[in-house]
Amino acid sequence: MGRHEDSERARRAARAVCGSLQDSGHIAYLAGGCVRDELLGLEPTDYDVATDATPDRIRDLFVKTSEVGAAFGVMLVRDHGVSIEVATFREEGAYTDRRRPDDVRFSTPQRDAARRDYTVNALFLDPVAAGERDAGPEGVGAVHGHVIDFVGGMDDLHRKLIRAVGDPEARLAEDHLRALRAVRFAARLGFEIEPATAAAIRAHASELTGVSRERIGDEVRRILSHASRARGARLLCELGLDAPVFGEAWPSSSLERLATLAGDDVPLPTSLAAWALDRGLALGDRAIGALVMHWRAALMLSNDERDALHGTLSMVLLLRDRWASMGVAPRKRAAGSVLFGEAMRVLRALDAGAADAVARDERTLRDTRSGIAPDALVTGDDLVALGFTPGPGFKALLDAVYDAQLEDRVGTRDEAIAIAQREAASHGVTRRGG
Repeated sequence: MGRHEDSERARRAARAVCGSLQDSGHIAYLAGGCVRDELLGLEPTDYDVATDATPDRIRDLFVKTSEVGAAFGVMLVRDHGVSIEVATFREEGAYTDRRRPDDVRFSTPQRDAARRDYTVNALFLDPVAAGERDAGPEGVGAVHGHVIDFVGGMDDLHRKLIRAVGDPEARLAEDHLRALRAVRFAARLGFEIEPATAAAIRAHASELTGVSRERIGDEVRRILSHASRARGARLLCELGLDAPVFGEAWPSSSLERLATLAGDDVPLPTSLAAWALDRGLALGDRAIGALVMHWRAALMLSNDERDALHGTLSMVLLLRDRWASMGVAPRKRAAGSVLFGEAMRVLRALDAGAADAVARDERTLRDTRSGIAPDALVTGDDLVALGFTPGPGFKALLDAVYDAQLEDRVGTRDEAIAIAQREAASHGVTRRGG
């Protein structure tokens, strides 16, 4: 099932949940980002419902429910094979930990809207309202249902603004991660951040350091996962957020390398590698190692993300500075690496001429008899079957035989075995009983 079908299925399920709640005498609306995206003609990835029904009431009304955060009035309702998050309208107390409210009180739609972060995320939509259609911003198609706006979110959608609900200083004080969310929304939607909201973000940028590194890393992933990644990075720099994000200050840069990475399919390590070069990384083994260690801690990178970032930057260094002096076998090994393609994307952004030269050479290597990454003619099992004793020298011997294959000095299994037998002793590999 494609993304469009998934979205349509989720909307039908959310509408059915709203209908069931309304039929039972409750208020029930679609809420938050799904409303914003529908009004902008975008396809929501999921649908949330807000209602005056309490968690206990939701549990009574629906057969399949589970608790996400019952203390915060949030339940999951399974309907039409889709899980819909259903939250009770609420207002919140102080955010002592700068992340979650100390207390929650069930409330009204107006107060629920007032506690949300940005006006464009504080809209409600009644998907059941029969015969009503509300137009979205200019140039966008109408949306089935009735929009409920307590905070001026529709005006801000028309004006393409990200504006804090109420006092921006208060909204940020509750949770400083909202600064990064503002950047993500502005970048993805092509909006501007409203001046007072931007001023508050800039004034309190340093307080982002109080947010957990896991949450910061997750938000940076979301910014970099979208085609608007370069604009998101630029906004981070303009608002003074890049220093607390990375734990280091750096002069503003053009972001020209990051900007060359188009589309939504760019892996995080590739984006980070390009951004590192934009931030002035001097390619070298020690500098790469130091940066990767620092950014792993700053963004809480997984082991796989850390290794891919290190490998991509190291491959860029190899391709730019060492490729031309390498032999056929090392170049084929590099070209056959899983990171070669991503490193080439970054190299092209860094030095298009060098990337073109490597690409031409790679095509020539691909046209050789053995190609770039052929299956090995001889394996460790073959050596054991020939009577050789497994040991530390096995890998070196197999590498030597494979290099001969890559260089087209051997083309058959018998030829490869002959080389293995001839060079075994020089790699410390002996036969059993020999």
